Amino acid sequence: MSTEQITSAKATARTVRIAPRKARLVIDLIRGKQVGEALSILKFTPRSAAPIIEKVLMSAIANAEHNFDLDIANLYVSEAYVDEGATMKRFRPRARGSASPINKRTSHITVVVSEKEEA
Repeated sequence: MSTEQITSAKATARTVRIAPRKARLVIDLIRGKQVGEALSILKFTPRSAAPIIEKVLMSAIANAEHNFDLDIANLYVSEAYVDEGATMKRFRPRARGSASPINKRTSHITVVVSEKEEA
């Protein structure tokens, strides 16, 4: 086993009731940004996914600080992605006794923060 230091921490929110397509619009805004900048972007983004992603980012920052003793000032969002979770299938009654399907999609949101290497 090598003696290299761990320089990243991860947080995941699973089965969040928001469509992945909508969450990806917000997650694209913060990928690659410093954590302070990413938090302020999320604070002022008027989308329903923003508070959920902010919570996951805060968790990743806390994991980095508590579990790996990383310096918060040097952290940036190295990876951020949204995977599709389970889809809840529902039906809406329509005209003449028929029904149309409604897919209530869920997301798995993952945020990885890393420490900038001093070069």
